[in-house]
Parts: sequence; structure tokens; C-alpha cells
Amino acid sequence: MEFTLLWAALSGAVGLYGALWWMGRRDTSLCVRDLWEIAITAAVVGLAVGRVVAMVRGGVNPFSHPGDLILVRAGVDTAAASIAALATAGWLTRSDPFEQLDRLTPAAILGVAGWHAGCLFRDACLGTPSSLPWAWSQPGSTITRHPVELYAAVLLAIGAWALFRLRLRYPSPGLVSGLGLALAGLARLLTEPLRPSLFAGPVWWYGAAITAGVALAGWSLYRTGSGDTESAPPPLQ
Repeated sequence: MEFTLLWAALSGAVGLYGALWWMGRRDTSLCVRDLWEIAITAAVVGLAVGRVVAMVRGGVNPFSHPGDLILVRAGVDTAAASIAALATAGWLTRSDPFEQLDRLTPAAILGVAGWHAGCLFRDACLGTPSSLPWAWSQPGSTITRHPVELYAAVLLAIGAWALFRLRLRYPSPGLVSGLGLALAGLARLLTEPLRPSLFAGPVWWYGAAITAGVALAGWSLYRTGSGDTESAPPPLQ
């Protein structure tokens, strides 16, 4: 057993904080410290819940094997982790959820991209066979494969940048959050066919994320169009 999950989590944390730092230098309305505390708390809770669920599903008792929470053999249940992280973030931003989540979403998406890129530490990047120039093989194998986790990381990183550019336009509250949720589901859904077990993952969760995200974005635009809300003006310099 190795501390591979910690390295992957560190990759996500670096991506998250790096994005917050960069965003804070370009948008003076952001309080980087507050957003960092919300994000890291949600991430830790999500990882813990996802790890416990993965242990239980794998037949490992988390009470009798507490060390396995860190010494990873079966990874993290991504569905449980995502739900727990979203619920935690929602609770921590309950006083002004849409504005706060809109500010946090681009950085959170880049943090997820960092988590996917952390596959390099876990030796878990590869998917289906491929002859493309950038494909590579597992140690001891001659079959080159798609680095599917890196594909997901690139898609999410590009999406995070686009969401931040949108955030600078001060759109209606909830639009960035909704599009971010849809993006996270879409990136996983698009890369799912390249994973080792075709559509063996929780595909319906990805579809649900896309549907919920698009619905939230549509609701946000509808509220703006009907005059129920106004976009926040740029902060005074």
C-alpha cells in the first residue's frame, strides 16, 4: 500500500489554491482566504466520505482498519465524495449560496482537474488501447493506451478558465455554478468511453450532473430575464 491518494489530493489542492490565487489577483471582489477555507473543508469532507464508502463497498470495516483511510487500496467512491463535498459547500455558503459558489466554482473545477492529473502519482492514468503518439503503456506491457485521466484534466482546466472569464462579466447569480456542475459531468461523460471498462462507471451520475447544472443555469438566466435579480456591479477600485 502507498500514500498515493494523498499525492492525488495534493495535486487537487495545488490546482485549487493556485486558481484562487490567480483569480484573486484579477478580481478584487474575491476573498481568497474565505473561498479557500470553504473549498478545502468541502474537499476534505468529500474525500473522507468517499473513502469510507469505498471501504464499505469493498468489504473493509473502517472502524477495524482505520489506517486504510489513508493507505489506499480501493480508491474513493466519487459519487459519494461529490455529494458530500457539494453538500458541505452548500452548507458553508448558505447565507449567500449562489454568489459564493459562483466565485468558488472556477477554482473548484481546476482543483478537480488537478485531482485527475494526480493519476500520475497513482499510476492510474491509462484507459483503452491507442496508437496515438502521446499514448503510453503500463510497466511490463507493450500495449499503449489513452491517458484518459489527463484528457479529463485538460477539459476541466480549459472549462475552469472559461468559467472564470464568464465570472468577470458578473453574470446572474447561479449561472457560473450551474455551468460548472454541467462541465464536471460532461468532462467525465465524454471520457468515459476511453476508460478500461466501457460505461462501467456511474454514468447516470454524470448525466444527472449535466441535467442539474443546465437547469440551474437556465433558471438563473430566466430570473435575470424576468427582472427578479440583477447582476452584481464591478467592485470599486
